[in-house]
Amino acid sequence: MPIIVNVDVMLAKRKMSSTELAEKIGITTANLSILKTNKAKAIRFSTLEEICKALNCQPADILEYVPEKDAALKK
Repeated sequence: MPIIVNVDVMLAKRKMSSTELAEKIGITTANLSILKTNKAKAIRFSTLEEICKALNCQPADILEYVPEKDAALKK
């Protein structure tokens, strides 16, 4: 999938655990894991907004577009 979710990168930059972020934004750790592993098919704007608030970042810090051919190289 050409959209990469970089939640794990921002968590590391902010020195925050997945559990802490999940609690702050009100989702389960399982759902956060789905986002972190790029298995999510969609994300609600409200969830993206809460992630950005909790991590003090912009949506572009979380979401990245990588063309299909380049995405295979990132794996």
